[in-house]
Amino acid sequence: MNFGIERLKPMLRALRSRNYRLFFLGQGASLIGTWMTQTATIWLVYHLTGSALMLGVVGFANQFPNFVLTPFAGVWVDRWDRRRTIVITQILAMIQSLALAFLALTGTIEIWQIIVLAAFQGGINAFDMPARQSFVVKMVDRREDLSNAIALNSSMFSGARLLGPAIAGLIIAATNTGVCFLIDGVSYIAVIAGLLAMRLPPQPTAIEKPRETLWYSLKEGFNYAFSFQPIRSILLLIALVSLVGMPYMTLAPIFASQILHGGPETLGFLMAASGLGALLTSVYLSSRPSALGLSKLIAIAPALFGGALIVFALSRVLWLSMLAVLVVGMALVLQHTSGNTVLQTIVEDDKRGRVMSFYMMAFTSTVTFGNLVAGSLATHIGAPNTVMIGGVLCMGGSLLFTKQLPEMRRSMRVAYRRIGLLPQVDA
Repeated sequence: MNFGIERLKPMLRALRSRNYRLFFLGQGASLIGTWMTQTATIWLVYHLTGSALMLGVVGFANQFPNFVLTPFAGVWVDRWDRRRTIVITQILAMIQSLALAFLALTGTIEIWQIIVLAAFQGGINAFDMPARQSFVVKMVDRREDLSNAIALNSSMFSGARLLGPAIAGLIIAATNTGVCFLIDGVSYIAVIAGLLAMRLPPQPTAIEKPRETLWYSLKEGFNYAFSFQPIRSILLLIALVSLVGMPYMTLAPIFASQILHGGPETLGFLMAASGLGALLTSVYLSSRPSALGLSKLIAIAPALFGGALIVFALSRVLWLSMLAVLVVGMALVLQHTSGNTVLQTIVEDDKRGRVMSFYMMAFTSTVTFGNLVAGSLATHIGAPNTVMIGGVLCMGGSLLFTKQLPEMRRSMRVAYRRIGLLPQVDA
């Protein structure tokens, strides 16, 4: 027993930091509710409209404000108090979920209301996501625990992704979507309480520096991110996978009902299987001692992701579809968490908010257009063919990234030496 505990300690080393521990517990509870709402929303939209296009429209409405605002939000995140920003965004997100709950439970909800509230949530996420990503480094007492904290964040996200959809599927089958929205709204209390309970030492930040114009700061961050080849290549690969691969989630209700001939519980099982795969990869990544060696994993992950999407598109039985999305979840976290860890390791602190806003744009905002295109394409060639095309393009992106690895590794060695990670490293 003691041997097992000793083996777990390195995987949980970031939890030694009190502030991160508070965040981890509060955010874990809230994310389960978030995934319940995401599952309930796409099921409700499909139940109300029966339209693949409307699934894409709602996804577009959720991501478009995020796409427009995130780069500017990154500039503001570098200037504002990050904890205060996150508290405000969490309060607004709680209001959004409770509004959905009220409309659904009273039976007055209409598709236009879902679109408006989805857009509102997208605007909130534009500020919340780069603020949370940038705040991790402030919550961890030891810089060497940063990569573990990022991996644990992914584990927390993946665990919620495993539990949330499964719970939502059962609740929707037994009651209705409004209960899922209500649980999500209440769950925000946990993360808000955790943030307010943190004890943060006063630190000089970019807020106290003479302020450049918004456009100058945005241009500075863009030039910094896209002139450094490792950052540029990682961001572009993540953007490609999010654009052509991630819309499979938006089309999942079609697979659950029309392809696999199931109901909301089938959708919950599919999303939970993806969450299980993500959790397994997150546990593996949390056991790694540092960011060294992650560039190879970033290259492999999209090929694995694309191959699993093709299998999912071709499958007509639940067990094979669940196995395919399990691999999809594994590959997705392998790419995004590894990419996040490398970026957080090499980025300069005063540009962290802006670089992480570009990361969140690549990760989530490009899905804006992917959802819209996938929803429209699925109405003409079918959801399976749409997902299959996305899988092929992901595999192509993996090949292009692999060709850039030698140059990336040379640049990353220079960056790792500059920050003192190791005197001699292999990216």
